[in-house]
Amino acid sequence: MITALDRKLWRDLRRLWAQGLAIALVMACGVMVLVLTTGAQRSLTETRDAYYERNRFADVFAALTRAPRSLLPAIAAMDGVLQVEGRVAFTAIVDLPGMVEPATARITSLPAAGDPVLNVPLVRAGRLPLPLADDEVAVSEPFAQANGLRPGDGMRVLLNGTYRTLRITGLVLSPEHIYSIGPGTIMPDDRRYGQIWMNEAAAAAARNLSGAFNELSLTLARGTDPAPVIDRLDRMLAPYGGTGAYDRTRQTSHVFLQSELDQLAAMAFILPPIFLIVAAVLVNMVLGRLIALDRPQIGLLKALGYSTGRVAFTYLKMAIAIGLVGLALGWAAGLWLGHQTTELYADFFRFPWLIYTPGVRSFAVSGALALATVVLGALRAVLASVRLPAAVAMQPAAPPLYSRGFLDAAGNRLRLRQTTMMILRSITRWPGRAAVTVCGVAASVAVLVASYFSFDAMNVLVDRAFHQSNRQHVTLTLAGPRPETVVEAARSLPGVLAAEGAYIVPVRLEHGNRTHLIGLRAAPREAVLTRTLDRDGIALPPPMVGVSMPQLLAEELDLSEGDRVTVELLSPPRITMSVPVGQLMAHSLGQDVSMPREELFARLRSVPLVNQINLLVDTAELDALHAAVKRTPTVAGVVLWSEARVQFDRTISENLLTMGLIYTLIGVLITIGVVYNAARIQLAERSYELASLRVLGFTRGEVSFVLVGETMLLTAVAVPLGWVAGFAFAAMTAEGLSSELVSIPLVVERRTYAMAGAIAAVAALGSVLLVRRRLDRVDLVTALKQKE
Repeated sequence: MITALDRKLWRDLRRLWAQGLAIALVMACGVMVLVLTTGAQRSLTETRDAYYERNRFADVFAALTRAPRSLLPAIAAMDGVLQVEGRVAFTAIVDLPGMVEPATARITSLPAAGDPVLNVPLVRAGRLPLPLADDEVAVSEPFAQANGLRPGDGMRVLLNGTYRTLRITGLVLSPEHIYSIGPGTIMPDDRRYGQIWMNEAAAAAARNLSGAFNELSLTLARGTDPAPVIDRLDRMLAPYGGTGAYDRTRQTSHVFLQSELDQLAAMAFILPPIFLIVAAVLVNMVLGRLIALDRPQIGLLKALGYSTGRVAFTYLKMAIAIGLVGLALGWAAGLWLGHQTTELYADFFRFPWLIYTPGVRSFAVSGALALATVVLGALRAVLASVRLPAAVAMQPAAPPLYSRGFLDAAGNRLRLRQTTMMILRSITRWPGRAAVTVCGVAASVAVLVASYFSFDAMNVLVDRAFHQSNRQHVTLTLAGPRPETVVEAARSLPGVLAAEGAYIVPVRLEHGNRTHLIGLRAAPREAVLTRTLDRDGIALPPPMVGVSMPQLLAEELDLSEGDRVTVELLSPPRITMSVPVGQLMAHSLGQDVSMPREELFARLRSVPLVNQINLLVDTAELDALHAAVKRTPTVAGVVLWSEARVQFDRTISENLLTMGLIYTLIGVLITIGVVYNAARIQLAERSYELASLRVLGFTRGEVSFVLVGETMLLTAVAVPLGWVAGFAFAAMTAEGLSSELVSIPLVVERRTYAMAGAIAAVAALGSVLLVRRRLDRVDLVTALKQKE
């Protein structure tokens, strides 16, 4: 049954529909972000876990030099081990038709009998190679699609110093290569790097590993702690050149995917509270004004017998109705955008299918938070009025006390116009209302700064990674360690202007009870193509002794400059040494630790070796260089830094542009919601004053200046505060999104502050001008009869 209070509620909602919609849109933004991020995170996690389970993704991985297959039963008998599989794996140069530059592929062996036990390739087209066919291979689907390869096509692969033509029998995906990056690269490049699966006999013959394996995968029983298994496995594989076993948390593809999921979780934690707090303040502001105007009606209702609870609940229902509209809009937008975002992630990570299951938890949590927000925002305004006795409430509220103060004296001395003084008096006499507007606009500016900061951070990241740290054009990965004389040979390649050798060896760092597997780079003191940078981007010379370490890694191991860290080499001669931390360097994209070349090889008691060569090249001679590299059997992989930069820019730019547009819309909605509501309330409260000015002869422009000027003055105050808050949010975002793979630099350019302030100011001006149109429709007689 519809009561009189319900009809009053409906009339109030119709009268305040624009203000209510503005509040609902602000709330919808917070709900949308929460549903989008948590739904995408849950869906990607479900998809990943299903993919891992169906294709038996391993729990522990290990690489080594060579071990006999007779060792596998002993490994399988270890406590907690369910399944074990040894295989042959290596990288090779691929000569593709129609592509001048060489491609690189990771070749993995398939069991001699039956299908793989672990890391099972998922056939997408064609079939896997026949067990006895040594010229058949399957290739990864992204690599094939990027190069126009299909089952039945042939391709030339450099094996044992000789090119062999291999026939493609199938296109596959693997849970081991969801995020596929080549050695020495930082971004996937499906055209120049892929995976090849070939029969065990052919792969072993190509590496002289017949009857042996050089990679190992294990699955563990549910609930088994991988640490003891890894420790025993390392001891067992040490005589065979083991380079350190690791679990999924160190597997490259899994780490990149988990990093994206962690970033979604960080967004869900940081952004929604901003919108919900702003929405709560707006609800309080609008209902506070409405209840103040309804004060006589509230007194009459209570005099007629309506209880305080029923009257209060009527106004709370208005807040709940606004919250339900915002909740419905947020759910719809979050569900749609969440599905679109999840599909983008699924396509980027090459999942064979997508399980989109946002789950009820994100909707339940967002619904509870949204309704709690509007109720708490309305509660103070409601209780302040409905508690008044009926006789008191039916009387007009006591008028505010006016008196001349320092502001009036200052205005007289400065000879400010009367309309300007009205603006200043309004702000100082109702500071709470002004503070709400300032905080709301500042929140909008903060969201915009925190969003646009990602563009600045990526610009710095790209500059450091591709121009300051790595200034080479090409990096050659060698098939194994070679004497430094190969660097001289590389200088004779076509178009090479400069060549620098590098040596990277796997190590385990230990400090206290903390350990970390990483690569240790022998850093030549005279190196100019690869450089170490400090946190300000300034090039650092290698320390005289000790290691240079990324800042985040030092924090993970609880190390500072001067502390000693234990370095265990995981390749021959497998020595353990205690060295000081010589310097901390800026961490950009997957950097290794480094040590002066002289010190490292002195400790190894070895002549200097190289397994990478960095080249500075005359770009006009690149084609000739590529042709020469294809004929060089010692080269196992090639990184083209110009192409890596293109891939990085394309991937990052598309994502940042999309997110920038979304957050720009969100920031504008916050400003509109705050300013529009504040201006509407100001117009309603000051219609008597504004009408009086018109009667006294002030022009429409002068009267409008009182309304517009106050809002824009508050906006001018809010923008710098928003800049400060935005920098704080950017710092939180940078910390939340940084990982051992990438460190987001905290850099906010002046143009970012200017753009955020300009967008908020334009949105505020548009909102107040929209309200100013109502000023022209104010009836002067009615306004002058208004009773405060």
